[in-house]
Amino acid sequence: MRQFWWLLVPAILGATMTLAQARPRDDALSSAIRCGVIADSRAWLDCYYGSAQPVRAALSLGSALPAQIALAASPPAGGQPRDDAVRAEVVAAAAGCMRMPEDRPWLDCYYAAAMPMRGQLGLSGPQPVRAAPMPAPAQQFVSAPPPPARSGPPPMPRSGGILTGLFYDGKPIVRNMPMQSYVRDKTGSFTVTLADGQVWEQIEEDQIYHPARWRKDAAQMLVTIKPDMMNTFIMTIYGENYMYKVHRVR
Repeated sequence: MRQFWWLLVPAILGATMTLAQARPRDDALSSAIRCGVIADSRAWLDCYYGSAQPVRAALSLGSALPAQIALAASPPAGGQPRDDAVRAEVVAAAAGCMRMPEDRPWLDCYYAAAMPMRGQLGLSGPQPVRAAPMPAPAQQFVSAPPPPARSGPPPMPRSGGILTGLFYDGKPIVRNMPMQSYVRDKTGSFTVTLADGQVWEQIEEDQIYHPARWRKDAAQMLVTIKPDMMNTFIMTIYGENYMYKVHRVR
């Protein structure tokens, strides 16, 4: 499994090389990858958070915890991690955050990418980064009630090996299909039923950046859905410039 983790590194690093000069987020992701030598899962997660310090500094946000920054600056090697697949999932999702045009939403995406490891460690979910500088312990994570149980059948699984879903080929699986109906809650988060009966829901981390503000009738809205990284999908509406991250409910 350890060999599998390092096979991912060149591909993930390649996803960061979109500009001629390095940005703080490039430094952060490179540092997060170097955290892979740490055996303990919780220490690895702290190193991952400490790796975000270049972006936090660029945004004039409160500093990460000193212990986290120290781990990111010099990750202690030794021992055999037992969660390589989870770490690979987190870092690959963080690499996918590079499509964010600004550093503020990138940082929220970077923290949200850590959810698989937080779930494995039994920790609460991350909250969006606040704009004003404040002490790191209060800023990064606060306790939150668990999300309500989802009604209906579980999301459709995707078959394949351990590499399935880490990368995407960009080919639509739904192209310009009319909606049958859609439902939005008060935050703008949506659930869409397509003309053929497929049901898709906006994922939680995307609701912050892309609340739906649709006014048209469902039948007038043409949906295209493409695979994205980490078993998620990108949904677009014909005539709109927004991309929504969704997952299939049934």
